[in-house]
Amino acid sequence: MTIQSSRPKRGRLASGLGVVCLSALAQTPISQASPNVAELERRVSELSRELAEAQRALKAARTDTASTAGTTVNTIAPASDSDPATVTTENTATTTTAPDDSFRIGPVTIGGALRANAVIGSYQGFDNGPNRGGNGGNVELDTFRLNLSLDYENIIGRLEYRWYPADSGTSYNFPHTAWLGYRFADESEVQVGINRVPFGPGPYGVSQSWFFDQHYYVGLSDDMDLGLKYSTKRGPWSLDFAYYAASEGSYFGRSLDSARYSYDAVRWEESVDANGNVVYGGAHNGYEERHQFNLRAIYSLTDSRIPTDLGVSLQYGQLQGQRTDDGSHWAASAHMVNRFDDFTLATQLTRYEYDIDANNPWGTDTLIPMGAYDFAWPVAAKAWIPAVSLSYLKETPSLPWLDSVRPYVEYSRIIKDESAFNDSQMWVIGAAWASGGWYIYSDLAYSNGNYFVGNEASGDGSDDYGRLDGVGDFGVNGNDEWNYRFNLNLGYYF
Repeated sequence: MTIQSSRPKRGRLASGLGVVCLSALAQTPISQASPNVAELERRVSELSRELAEAQRALKAARTDTASTAGTTVNTIAPASDSDPATVTTENTATTTTAPDDSFRIGPVTIGGALRANAVIGSYQGFDNGPNRGGNGGNVELDTFRLNLSLDYENIIGRLEYRWYPADSGTSYNFPHTAWLGYRFADESEVQVGINRVPFGPGPYGVSQSWFFDQHYYVGLSDDMDLGLKYSTKRGPWSLDFAYYAASEGSYFGRSLDSARYSYDAVRWEESVDANGNVVYGGAHNGYEERHQFNLRAIYSLTDSRIPTDLGVSLQYGQLQGQRTDDGSHWAASAHMVNRFDDFTLATQLTRYEYDIDANNPWGTDTLIPMGAYDFAWPVAAKAWIPAVSLSYLKETPSLPWLDSVRPYVEYSRIIKDESAFNDSQMWVIGAAWASGGWYIYSDLAYSNGNYFVGNEASGDGSDDYGRLDGVGDFGVNGNDEWNYRFNLNLGYYF
């Protein structure tokens, strides 16, 4: 869910303050024959104090301490080299404005979040299910994170770091965001560092749910990379231009290159033999993202009966290969967001391609290893992705224990070019509940190709990560089995 930031437009508020001050001064009674200088001085002093207080309030309001509560916690932490034992996912697509009692040190605001997760679904046995679920369900600590937000005059910045506990010493941690920037007088911004790639209708694509939609799992939603981004508004147009020298990188975990927040083409230690069997722990191979360019343009029809945002996103980048030739990738997307009263309808259609050589350790140019949350696995190299979500925001001022609830339903699908691959579909129905610093997601996901939703296969089997075609995944999707997962995520944000 996305709660819009309440930061006011600086220029509009500043000019409004000037009008108020001039108007108040004009209404001060002045005798034409003998002005009361002392009274005028007192009044001017009083107005100056009011203006200073309003400017301080403006500066505080502009401090965008919004914590991207968003995450997709894809914890596939193999208990052994060939037996992935834990699968968890989490997407808290929330942007919240910092409460008035936020902890501040000068221009820096400090915040964070602590989350717990409960899972129950289509899992064959506890050992093969998520460490927070299994057949009977369970609740465990999910995530801890710290946020720093800088807003000093026109200098801005964000830092967010996350820790994910796991069993048997398999915990991992990494930065989610780390950038410094500058806000210009026209509210344009430039950000340098690890920042969100401008692609799709919003920071989380069309999704309002904890799971995201299938765009996320192929690196096309809520993707963090290392580079420079410029964002501006020109009338009804919102424009983003970006260059990324590399992905956000891998940090502290067990995998070779996948201890990171968002999905990227990565290097891994696996290979595939001629019969499709996965060989674990071999020579390093795969790709690193380099020199990526992004353009996004969104046109807002604010005066229509149904306010609508129409947009297009373009992306092109290079791939630096290890034990394989270099490659490239591109993506293009058309997207639209319609709002009618408290309803929001978001739609998106995307085409993406990873152009690589088939002479590689996994033996095909139709799959590419992608990783996040300390695990890598092949994804279909070329596909279409349609996605749609419908949500309704209900504010509840009459309920002291609840601020708002947002129910939603979402559908997305990876339609793969290879006829031998099964498409990966996912439905999500759920609701997000907000109360003070608490944010709770209650989601039921149903999918035939997302390895964070169940692990049951045909014939009462379970996903086999020993074969390339033995998993219900974003690549071959060999099982093509419909599974469900009910997920309850409880988060406290401070």
